[in-house]
Amino acid sequence: VLALNKKIRKVGEKIFASNGKKVDFVSILESCEEAGGTLATPMNEEENKAILSIVKQYNQYAYLGIKEGEISGQFKYINGMPLNYTKWHNYEPNGKSREKCVEMYTDGSWKDRKCNLDRLTICQL
Repeated sequence: VLALNKKIRKVGEKIFASNGKKVDFVSILESCEEAGGTLATPMNEEENKAILSIVKQYNQYAYLGIKEGEISGQFKYINGMPLNYTKWHNYEPNGKSREKCVEMYTDGSWKDRKCNLDRLTICQL
């Protein structure tokens, strides 16, 4: 397993990596795409824990590759596929179309959130 100062995690075929920078959702997505990947998107508990380990290292919330679709309260992966795994915090999601992005807390749970906040960049390659 490749681990450079705990900034890179490998789970199955996925590699999760962070540059330690905090920017908004669109900027993170652009950075990840420039690196040949996309935003970190947990598809199971093991992947969620790998992303969480990076979140904990920096002690910063991070956006995930999940956004609210056209239907209020219905979240999808950024590639448009329906979620097959979730780890919502209690009473989440609760943004009712005002909070279209999803962030990971430092306990590994998720919250819907506005997309213009600066969050830790974590990409999936």
